[in-house]
Amino acid sequence: MPLALLALAIGAFGIGTTEFVIMGLLPEVAGDFGVSIPTAGFLVTGYALGVVLGAPLMTVLGTKVSRKRMLMLLMGLFIVGNLLSAVAPAFAVMLIGRVVASLAHGAFFGIGSVVAADLVAPDKKAGAIAMMFTGLTVANVVGVPLGTLVGQTIGWRVTFGVVAVLGVLGLAGIAKLVPELPRAEGVRLRHELAAFKNTQVLLAMAMTVLGFGGVFAAITYIAPMMTHVTGFAEGSVTWLLVLFGLGMVVGNLVGGRYADRALMPMLYVSLGSLAVVLALFTLTAHNKVLAAVTIVLIGALGFATVPPLQKRVLDQAHGAPTLASAVNIGAFNLGNALAAWLGGLVIAGGLGYTAPNWVGAALATAALVLALVSATLERRDGAVGAVVTGRTPAEQPAAVHH
Repeated sequence: MPLALLALAIGAFGIGTTEFVIMGLLPEVAGDFGVSIPTAGFLVTGYALGVVLGAPLMTVLGTKVSRKRMLMLLMGLFIVGNLLSAVAPAFAVMLIGRVVASLAHGAFFGIGSVVAADLVAPDKKAGAIAMMFTGLTVANVVGVPLGTLVGQTIGWRVTFGVVAVLGVLGLAGIAKLVPELPRAEGVRLRHELAAFKNTQVLLAMAMTVLGFGGVFAAITYIAPMMTHVTGFAEGSVTWLLVLFGLGMVVGNLVGGRYADRALMPMLYVSLGSLAVVLALFTLTAHNKVLAAVTIVLIGALGFATVPPLQKRVLDQAHGAPTLASAVNIGAFNLGNALAAWLGGLVIAGGLGYTAPNWVGAALATAALVLALVSATLERRDGAVGAVVTGRTPAEQPAAVHH
């Protein structure tokens, strides 16, 4: 794998830390600002919605800028947002800081996915994308637990200050290691927008919203769930997040490896298993050992969907993938926002801290149904194309090879 992927992974590490560290610090932030846990959950929802809006907005604004320079500008915006969160005098100001930082997220991973895929051979694209996302997953093994520990012992403001420093390191790595890749000739904004007329692109994005949303329904409220239901001490949240991160690392690498071989079967297995595990979490959350094992599985199965979903969007939007890739990252976070909001609703409704797990299971199941619909439509369209061209299905060349 090219060394430039390391630079992308460094940036992803910083972004992953700021995205997920807030979950372990919700009780501290809520207590400091005098708001409820569901209200503090808007720091997750607000960040996710900022990614949804920022992904297409920043990508469109960057159409006249080289991909390397745009990645550097995005890291600069990320740094500013985290510094604002660190010094926020009120909850509303911190929420603004979270949104500012989030505006860089979707475009960074969207553009970064295109750059990563362009750096390698066609049969290595999902693996290259997974390598970039490794920075995001490793953040959950190292950055998030350390950030949670620092936030619980020294103060959550220090955590966001450190995250801003990570952004500076990511910016330096991109400037040093990412090459200036030539832009695709003849591709204009209208070509990028045309990808959204493709039903398969839209289905893949819908799978992204629902599938990864299932993960966030449970993980957003992991701190209160583990302390109030399972009986863990507050300090245990740190190593529980390490377990979640380890699962993410394994799932991301496995998903990247097998998405290059059998993309849709990989999605069937990961989404179906995720739905089952999330449903079981309502029971296993009452036992410390079983809860810890379940958290690992949620991380692994959830992130096993990321490389195949991102690659499917790139495949289906071939020729003008940049905007679609960025919007799909926004779709991940739209799912996060939806799940965090729904999870907060069921908790506020008095259903308990395990109720969001049922929300997550329902979302993952819906994603699996869409994956089956997508594959059915693809087979039907292939059969129709074979009839039109007078070829048998075996003779008909596939539009996309998985």
